[in-house]
Amino acid sequence: MKKIQLIVGARPNFMKIAPLYRELEKKKDIFKVSLIHTGQHYDEKMSELFFDDLEMPKPDVYLNVGSGTHGEQTARIIERYEEFILSSTPPDLVVVAGDVNSTFACALVAKKLCIPVAHLEAGLRSYDERMPEEINRVLTDRISDILLTPSIDANKNLEKEGIDPKKIFFVGNIMIDSLVEQLEKAKKSKIKKTLGLDNDEQYILTTLHRPSNVDEREGLKTILYAFAEIGKSIKIIFPMHPRTQKNIDRLGLAEMVENTPGLLISEPIGYHDFIKMEMEASLVLTDSGGIQEETTYFGIPCLTLRENTERPITITQGTNQLVQLDTESIVNATLDVLKRKRKKRTVPKFWDGKTGERVVEVIVRYFDEEKSSY
Repeated sequence: MKKIQLIVGARPNFMKIAPLYRELEKKKDIFKVSLIHTGQHYDEKMSELFFDDLEMPKPDVYLNVGSGTHGEQTARIIERYEEFILSSTPPDLVVVAGDVNSTFACALVAKKLCIPVAHLEAGLRSYDERMPEEINRVLTDRISDILLTPSIDANKNLEKEGIDPKKIFFVGNIMIDSLVEQLEKAKKSKIKKTLGLDNDEQYILTTLHRPSNVDEREGLKTILYAFAEIGKSIKIIFPMHPRTQKNIDRLGLAEMVENTPGLLISEPIGYHDFIKMEMEASLVLTDSGGIQEETTYFGIPCLTLRENTERPITITQGTNQLVQLDTESIVNATLDVLKRKRKKRTVPKFWDGKTGERVVEVIVRYFDEEKSSY
């Protein structure tokens, strides 16, 4: 029996780990799987909503690290995860996903304890080191033993950086596995009725959480000015991240938000509800990485409020477009998309709902090769 630990810490990890957990559970004769939740995603309501919707079991271990600066949070994850491993039987493999602080912190602990590391969603690059996620991505890839990529451009990035090609495996986008698995349930969601929307009513769905967009007063005001103009033509549905809500209050922008025409603020919504809103939106306006991928799969137009993206395939093959943090640019791009005919839907290779199966095949092969090398 090989012991495998799957690390989750923030909401994007849940969608990536849930399908892999289920695939590994099908091989209980050779794998013993445990789920480690660092608690980086400290909003319990959001965390529980997604665990329930994705039908994930309760974590075997909860490290309860909570919020803080990047340094504080990363340090707590390292300290608590190392303490847990040293006090228990070490695993044979640690699987980390994505690019959050938990990803790099747990990979670092495992590597220093000579435990092999697999990085799910390896090789993505924005080449913008101002983004904390980019630092996490690059460093995690550098120390991982198995690099599981979602797209061919990710393989090329790793090879350019001198990573041994024998460690790199193109398996596809595992977030799409969750999407495919949960799609029928999402279609039955009553969230539109809950939000007071008519079934055929057009709307824009938006999510914002990146520091560059929500931590500074001027950045948030820029977006809110754009919403005020766009909201005259179409409703904007905004399930607000708790951190964004705190910043709006802290920066004295609550009144501006309340007076923005067409803007409908809601609390965070569950995975099924969000997918329902996403797949029926006229346009999605976001700064999230995962949503760029989901809209590409659905063929829904997406405007990403960032200077760059680590997922360029969503632009070259998908429906994504980058937009500057500038009121006029946001308004013009939005109105232009709403007028245009939709692009034909193109789904990148291996975004097919079977990535979890391919990952398990890679892991089985890894242990078989390890055994034969002795």
